[in-house]
Amino acid sequence: MRLDRISIVNFKNIADEQLALAEGINCFVGDNGAGKTNILDAVHYLSLARSMHTLTDAQSVCHTAEGFVVDGAFVRDDERREQVVCSYARRGGKMLKRNGKEYDKLSDHVGLFPIVVVSPADTSLISDSAEERRRYINRFISQIDRAYLTALVRYNAALQERNKLLKTSPTEDMLLIYDAMLAASADVIYNRRREVIERMLPLVAGYYALLSEEREVVTMEYRSELQHATLMELLLSCRQKDFVNEHTTAGIHRDDILFGISGHPLRKYGSQGQQKSFLIALKLAEYTMLAEHTGERPILLLDDLFDKLDMRRVAQLLKLVGGDAFGQILITDCNKHRLEYTLSEAGAEYRLFHITDGHVEL
Repeated sequence: MRLDRISIVNFKNIADEQLALAEGINCFVGDNGAGKTNILDAVHYLSLARSMHTLTDAQSVCHTAEGFVVDGAFVRDDERREQVVCSYARRGGKMLKRNGKEYDKLSDHVGLFPIVVVSPADTSLISDSAEERRRYINRFISQIDRAYLTALVRYNAALQERNKLLKTSPTEDMLLIYDAMLAASADVIYNRRREVIERMLPLVAGYYALLSEEREVVTMEYRSELQHATLMELLLSCRQKDFVNEHTTAGIHRDDILFGISGHPLRKYGSQGQQKSFLIALKLAEYTMLAEHTGERPILLLDDLFDKLDMRRVAQLLKLVGGDAFGQILITDCNKHRLEYTLSEAGAEYRLFHITDGHVEL
């Protein structure tokens, strides 16, 4: 999968730009705040119909505009061409079209144009709460498993209604109805998370070893209350606790993934370079599994490439993703000379774009 051309209108600080991208590596250089990451975010909108940051659609519109339009021409690995247009109007909302046809549900688009992002924001997967790690695994599995996405939507809807009920005067009969709804979806979610994390672990360990050239062993451990009991059993045992707290205190919405290095928590014992190497290895494992499932090499976005990585590790990464297993890559960096030197050392061909105040030049 690659993005051949993209048109961006009134998206953040980009007023009106058209870019023709190379099949391999595309580099975007410029000062901080120039708009480099905004181009990657526009590509992300074409793939997943939302920002790669925690921004609303309205926050992605140029301040003086009424909406934005991102138009992309994709070429699949079998050379089939497809067009995706994502637009948003402050008064009309968001619209997503594939080959001129509007989607009934935006979720139907998820997974059709696979993408993987490596950015400084990934550190939240290590430093922040379990919610960030759940959000990550949900986003990833939803791209490869439609049934998982459906179960997740149903679980969250039932959880919301059950929590509302707990704030009033719930009857046992009503709680049992919501318990059954949660349990049916929870089994699908739990089993798929367990399978995916088991599959990811050897991939993450392998990529980490290639990137770091170090001997530490990295691990991923899935923690869920469903490892010890069914959700129906857990919900029944937590009845009084739920009444007191007025929300559901057991379930897969409390799951976590523990990251480790040499038998210790990565968060406490991993250096910045080790943590960054782990996160990149995690994303490359995601890339491999997406490619296996979709039959397409995802587009790889490397935002702020040198963040917390020395040039040696960056060179290792570029050598790795320069192989046939990887397809189109979009890279941002604020230092043109550093990026060019590292790409040259890695023997990589690339196309370089200069970004100044939202304007793009070759």
